[in-house]
Amino acid sequence: MAGPSLRPHVHWAQRHRELYLRVELSDVQNPDISIADNVLRFRAQGHGAKGDNIYEFEIEFLEPVEPKPVCRVTQRQLNITVQKKESNWWERLTKQEKRPLFLAPDFDRWLDESDAEMELKEKEEEKINKMKIESRVPKDPFRHLKKGYLVMYNLVQFLGFSWIFVNMTVRLFILGKDSFYDTFHTTADMMYFCQTLALMEIMNSLIGLVRSPLLPAVMQIFGRNFILFVVLGSLEEMQSKPVVFFVFYFWSIIELFRYPYYMLSCIGMDWKPLTWLRYTAWIPLYPLGGLAEAVCIIQSIPIFSETGKFSLGLPNPLNVTIQFSFLLQVYLIVLFLGIFVNFRHLYKQRKQHLGPKKRKMK
Repeated sequence: MAGPSLRPHVHWAQRHRELYLRVELSDVQNPDISIADNVLRFRAQGHGAKGDNIYEFEIEFLEPVEPKPVCRVTQRQLNITVQKKESNWWERLTKQEKRPLFLAPDFDRWLDESDAEMELKEKEEEKINKMKIESRVPKDPFRHLKKGYLVMYNLVQFLGFSWIFVNMTVRLFILGKDSFYDTFHTTADMMYFCQTLALMEIMNSLIGLVRSPLLPAVMQIFGRNFILFVVLGSLEEMQSKPVVFFVFYFWSIIELFRYPYYMLSCIGMDWKPLTWLRYTAWIPLYPLGGLAEAVCIIQSIPIFSETGKFSLGLPNPLNVTIQFSFLLQVYLIVLFLGIFVNFRHLYKQRKQHLGPKKRKMK
């Protein structure tokens, strides 16, 4: 025969439009919370006054409430917010006059009716004052023009990198590994266009058109353009190497998520799957892209050493020549430092956009 169910300690408080319940259970697992026929039913596994057990209770509310409670679970307790159907002050919580033994006032949040009315009045005044302040701020007459420019910029970049990605993918399916060797000759013109246009992102940050920090943008754009224009663009021997395929492919995949995200942000839209991809896809793609860039530089070092291209001879008695291949070895260190800086920046952004949210349960 099953024993009596265990009830947790529950503390409650109210405002004119809301009820607050604080359930004294820690390490809550599998909470089942519902409201039907104006009765809240609770059942959950957790650690309470009787140890780690299943706890449950029911509360029939004094007046009608909305059937969708909001639950927030923390390590030490569980908080439930219930909306009243009508904004008024209740003389008690439950329909039964005698208060259940497991239920007690939450003195941390307790207010009497007059205090609650004062709090509501203060919130309304704060809202009105905020609206007045916002109305005094002069509107930017070029706001729509700036927004239109940013939407068009991100759209053009998205279409450009989409063309590169689709072109490379189709050729890969048709030609297989043979498509690796002519990637540069088939997509370089579009990549030149997109990466040259990307210099506008530095300008946008400098003039305050976007809030993106300047350093990560400078390091990424100049790093890519160095690989594209100096290492690949100046050496025909590098243009037919398979590593070009991987460099271009990783660059284009990253931008397939980044530019649409920024474009939608300009018009105030937030598509959650795209937001998740924007702040998650870089985790595998940035290391792979950085590795491909590093391989590209390593493969170019012997070619620059043989040809002496871009090496600088100094007019001095020792006839010292600064080999460009040596500068490339130094650049490898800078490359990985740049990846680290971008990783930190993107990780902070990911925490900001995809960090822990308040857990809600209906």
